Amino acid sequence: MTGRKLEAMKTQGAQGVGIANISMDGTVLDTWFPTPELVDGDDLVPGTERLGAHDLPDRLLQLIRLDEDRMVEQVAVRTTIADLQAAPVDAHDVYLRLHLLSHRIVTPLSLNMDDTLRRLSTVVWTNKGPCTPHNFEYVRTALRSRGLIHVYGIERLPRMVDYVVPTGISIAEAERVRLGAYLAPGTSVLREGFVSFNAGTLGPARIEGRLASSTVVGSGTDVGLSATVMGERASEYRRHPVTVGENCDFGVSSGAIGLTIGDNCSIGANIVLLPDTQIYDADTGRHIMAGALSGRSNWSVRTEIGHPEPVLRRRG
Repeated sequence: MTGRKLEAMKTQGAQGVGIANISMDGTVLDTWFPTPELVDGDDLVPGTERLGAHDLPDRLLQLIRLDEDRMVEQVAVRTTIADLQAAPVDAHDVYLRLHLLSHRIVTPLSLNMDDTLRRLSTVVWTNKGPCTPHNFEYVRTALRSRGLIHVYGIERLPRMVDYVVPTGISIAEAERVRLGAYLAPGTSVLREGFVSFNAGTLGPARIEGRLASSTVVGSGTDVGLSATVMGERASEYRRHPVTVGENCDFGVSSGAIGLTIGDNCSIGANIVLLPDTQIYDADTGRHIMAGALSGRSNWSVRTEIGHPEPVLRRRG
């Protein structure tokens, strides 16, 4: 067997040393991995272990403490994933995968993110750190001694920029990009744009609409105001993956749901395409379902006078 074939058979794993916020009841609120890395998965022992002071650099050692105001313990951990193609096993595992994505170490849809949200707890995200929801009003009173408390959200996933700030991007509203988003250099997420986890851009792109989880768009693509790109729901916490190619354009309030789109495609304003959406094919003079476009390149769909349904025209 050749060395190249042996290399292809290696299991890809990951590892990271970080700081976890753990509530008094043992709930993992978050884990921050400042320098996650890919490692050879062969012979790795998966799981998370607490670290002692001798295992930490000075810049992390000073973060180990008991935050009595938040009723949270900040502990050092090392998390190891033996196989990124296996599903996450706990919250530490999920956070390591989210960091790998936002650090642009792995691309969306290239690792297993099944049960991501199921492994995470609902958290009150504040400027003083993550807190548990059930006792937050008590915690708020304690935290007031440290200044005004800002609550950014109450949900499972935090803002990406509180953990990772990738180079070469622009984000107008921090809360609209979740940890686990992958934003290629040159990407702009405008004020109304939104990018979920395991989703993002593979090249410079303009996002003013919504990229749901498991959605990837290519270089030069423009997702217009209130436009939506998402897969069909596979389960309560998961959507089927969809991809959009390069140099595509989504008009205002347009969208594609459950469709894989090739390169150089355009959807006009106020048109949302689902696999069973009926459109008029101007080249053949027949009506077809939008699902027939899945994976194809060089087309546009627009509203035209005299046609109650969207009109398909080939490009090039």
